[in-house]
Amino acid sequence: MRICLAGATGVIGRRLVPLLVAEGHQVTALTRRPDRFATLRAAGAEPVVADAFDRAGLAAAVAQAAPDVVVHQLTDLSADDHGANAALRTEGTRHLVDAALAAGARRMVAQSISWVYQAGDDPADESTPLDLSAQGERARRVLSVAALEEAVAELPEWVVLRYGMLYGPGTWYAPDGGIADQARAGRLTADDQVTSFLHVDDAAAAAVQALTWPNGAVNICDDDPAPGREWVPAFCAAVGAPPPPQAPPGRPGWSRGANNTHARKNLAWTPKHPSWRDGFRTMTTPPE
Repeated sequence: MRICLAGATGVIGRRLVPLLVAEGHQVTALTRRPDRFATLRAAGAEPVVADAFDRAGLAAAVAQAAPDVVVHQLTDLSADDHGANAALRTEGTRHLVDAALAAGARRMVAQSISWVYQAGDDPADESTPLDLSAQGERARRVLSVAALEEAVAELPEWVVLRYGMLYGPGTWYAPDGGIADQARAGRLTADDQVTSFLHVDDAAAAAVQALTWPNGAVNICDDDPAPGREWVPAFCAAVGAPPPPQAPPGRPGWSRGANNTHARKNLAWTPKHPSWRDGFRTMTTPPE
């Protein structure tokens, strides 16, 4: 297939390029960074400069790719700016969907997140509504995800991957990432909030498999949703941080984790890292 990959130099995108090429696909890799061209070409892709906020430029880049499928892995998290990432989910996705439709693409596979569901006691499955009544900063995040998913569903064929919290090399949860820095500074507390994790390699593999999945949203996370009182001490130990401070009891109702049964049973997706408990132990602390 002819695939246009938006976000080709991001933490998932740079893993996706060689996987897609190995499957025999022709990959056009969109990036804002011309300095990444050599790396993308070495991986087997044809790089093209494109900015998701430049509607006309993005449309031209996607038209040039003439894709069967557009893979949306756009994020803007390098500066820990959630507002910028929300804007990319809304405006950037709108531009990408319009470009895909104009270019005649039949399918889009897009990155979303799995911690925007309504409150509940158990890990959420895909039938759980999004938390559209959220307040404050969470409202901006949830509404941006809702806008992304609604736009992607305009394609004739579409899959939204609701990823768990990414960990592994290049993520915030790597030993050299921002969350590890917080842990070593004693600012990461162990609390009752439940998180579903996902190794970044499993995220990339799911995006490849989703090229042939039926339409819909899919939770892509490991098998082991866990409260911070369990995972935070393990993470601290893995990244060379001291034991974390303990937060008071209680959790927001929306902090419930996600259920991956649909992906496992109906789509034959199996994570190579079924639990963060083993995944964290594979991480190595960077030298001082």
